Amino acid sequence: MPEDQIISAEAFQNQYDYEDNERLSEDELATLQAELTEAREELVSIRDFIRFSVTQLRNYDVVVAQGTTDEFAEAAAIVLHSLSLEWSADEQILDCRLTTSEKQAVLSLLEQRISDRKPLSYLINLAYFCDLPFYIDERVLIPRSPIAELIRQQFYPYFDANEFAKPLGATVNNQPATFYEHGLEMKQLSQPERILDLCTGSACIAIALATRFVDALVDAVDIDKGALEVAMVNVDHHDLNHQVNVIESDLFAKLPAEHQYELIVTNPPYVDAAIMADLPPEFLYEPEQALAAGQDGLDLVHHILFEAADYLSPEGLLVCEVGDSEWALSQAYPDIQFDWLKFAHGGHGVFAITFDELVEHRELFARYVNAAAAVK
Repeated sequence: MPEDQIISAEAFQNQYDYEDNERLSEDELATLQAELTEAREELVSIRDFIRFSVTQLRNYDVVVAQGTTDEFAEAAAIVLHSLSLEWSADEQILDCRLTTSEKQAVLSLLEQRISDRKPLSYLINLAYFCDLPFYIDERVLIPRSPIAELIRQQFYPYFDANEFAKPLGATVNNQPATFYEHGLEMKQLSQPERILDLCTGSACIAIALATRFVDALVDAVDIDKGALEVAMVNVDHHDLNHQVNVIESDLFAKLPAEHQYELIVTNPPYVDAAIMADLPPEFLYEPEQALAAGQDGLDLVHHILFEAADYLSPEGLLVCEVGDSEWALSQAYPDIQFDWLKFAHGGHGVFAITFDELVEHRELFARYVNAAAAVK
């Protein structure tokens, strides 16, 4: 499933009519069950069931934006997972026939996905991020972030890259693939020795960072105990207890001041009040506290910008995702030229900022933090 294909929350609202899409009516459910019965009797191959699943997902306006915007990828995941096969199965097996019990397994999962509107990752407790598998349940968001591209390339060219980096650029004239230019400043510094993943959730970003920066220590921080329980499951599964440290903290509150990170990555809650009020049914399964961030979506971001300089090394880099709150952030700080990054496979609302820039603008960040504290 190509998790790099990202669609904004605003685009969701323009694409779907959620009020008519929350649950199937009795007539619709009866129609769906009849279609599934027909498929069980007449379809034969893996390819048949993937094609049928694509059609059904589209016919019933199922939102597939949590990890992918591609109905074909989601349909393939439904079918192949039900058959205990890799989601990117070889073309040669697509014409293999299914047994009766296998057909039933595929169609049962498809029916549940359509009728309940529950995201696939919650139904199967599995999601992929940076090509790695993660245990997922409703205590955490389903992994999806364009930051995956930056991790794959080890944040090149800000940091130097080694054999664990995966260039995203195309192969040209039989020459090796090049690094995609996301817009990071060209520095090629030594690779980070200590990395912070703030608001870690499932720890997918922290673990992906650890697999690309194998000599770095990674702190995975979250305020939510339930999310941290999921994070620890994933750290154990990937056998990274020696490298990834899971910490319960409200942003930087419980981090020792002597911790200086060369890289801070954060994908905090950033959905504003208007979008939260009109989310599609699939997104209502996700923990609200991991999405909502006040009227403009920036409640946590202001604090992160204000405090980060105390924990970032002088040559360090902060990378922060704010999604559709990009415009609100630019309006809040019109005098700051944020470095908004570009992505090869879609995505927006991610900026990079250096230690020097954080220090330079700290008084501006303080105004918002102090104003919020005064309101409380």
